[in-house]
Amino acid sequence: MSEQTDYVKWFRNSAPYINAHRGKTFVLMFGGEAVAHPNFANIVHDIALLNSLGVRMVLVHGARPQIEERVSNAGLNSQYHNDLRVTGEAELGCVTAAAGSLRANIEALLSMGVANSPMHGAAIRVCSGNYVTARPIGVVDGVDFKHTGMVRRIDAAALQQQLNNQHIVILSPLGYSPTGEIFNLASEDVAVHTAVALKADKLILFTESDGLHTADGALLRQCEYRDVDELVDQSSELSRDNIVQAVVDAGDLGIQRCHIVSYSADGALLRELYTRDGSGTLVTQEHYEQMCTADIDDVVGILGIIEPLEAKGVLLKRSRELLENEIDHFKILVRDGMVIACAALYPYPEQATGEIACVATHPDYRGADRAERLLEQLERDAKQTGLNSVFILTTQTAHWFQEQGYQQCTVDELPPAKKQLYNFQRNSKAFIKTL
Repeated sequence: MSEQTDYVKWFRNSAPYINAHRGKTFVLMFGGEAVAHPNFANIVHDIALLNSLGVRMVLVHGARPQIEERVSNAGLNSQYHNDLRVTGEAELGCVTAAAGSLRANIEALLSMGVANSPMHGAAIRVCSGNYVTARPIGVVDGVDFKHTGMVRRIDAAALQQQLNNQHIVILSPLGYSPTGEIFNLASEDVAVHTAVALKADKLILFTESDGLHTADGALLRQCEYRDVDELVDQSSELSRDNIVQAVVDAGDLGIQRCHIVSYSADGALLRELYTRDGSGTLVTQEHYEQMCTADIDDVVGILGIIEPLEAKGVLLKRSRELLENEIDHFKILVRDGMVIACAALYPYPEQATGEIACVATHPDYRGADRAERLLEQLERDAKQTGLNSVFILTTQTAHWFQEQGYQQCTVDELPPAKKQLYNFQRNSKAFIKTL
């Protein structure tokens, strides 16, 4: 019964993400290592599920180990420069054979419909084609890369037409020139440029690890593109490999959201997209408005936001002296040096819970999810400090907190120290959220 209850709870909690992702365009990139991994069949099942949930997808596959195997079996010596294969005429035959074979295998997996399997009834339509125009890299440092190329253009209109027809598009690491030549491309290059051309909502990169890690080895759940270079400098293990470079390129080219997930962990893709904590690393563009912990210099700005709400009875009145003493509890959003939103977290560690309070946005900047961003950050902070739940007290914004997943509770469920301070005349409603 416990497992059934957990499943029902997870399924219900996934509903907001199902609604958010429906009709969105995702570009998924997995290398040849992922295709060869025993877990790849599960990834295909998850891709089929995303398709059933209305996600529009372009799949970009790599083939490096498969190409290397064919080159070796052909008795050829691989030549590399700057970590890129030099693709001669003989090697090109191995490249096209490996890419074609892999694409066919992926199409076969997506075509399965065996009864009593996750693919039963999926009826997925898959297409591929000459959507990638490429050009030769040419001669670099005196080395002629021959048939190794770079993406020149993505036929976004043709891809959109296929996606509108509810097809999953598969792109191989091959590009074609107007002169009829074939070029060996990096799958990461194809994926990034495809995401840019389609203005995709997400670029998802599969890797062997579960995401990016900090210098002390902890999984980084979320960061901004600008942080990736700093991570590379700080971590001895994190190098600027193909995936990391793809993340950097994605940021430079304006892709809003890039996810890094494991191809070896069963269900990593679903957990990343349909749970609050995810499973890998989400990399986003830098917000023009910066979020930070408030300091004493921000007191005036916070007062300017909360005093009108205090006058209306929306917020509990705080004196300047009290605010100065509690300033370390506040997170703020700053735009051009101006505080435009604030929220505070007061922990009750003995009860493993915390109070979120004083959630407010400047009237000129409401309606752009700023309060949601602050609330989500405080919830993450609470969880990282070992709290199991957070609660709020409100008189006029109950519906908004319910929309954020909070459930009404009684005053008796609050920590003893908070109950002693409860203002019965104000008669605030209490809401709690399990983290």
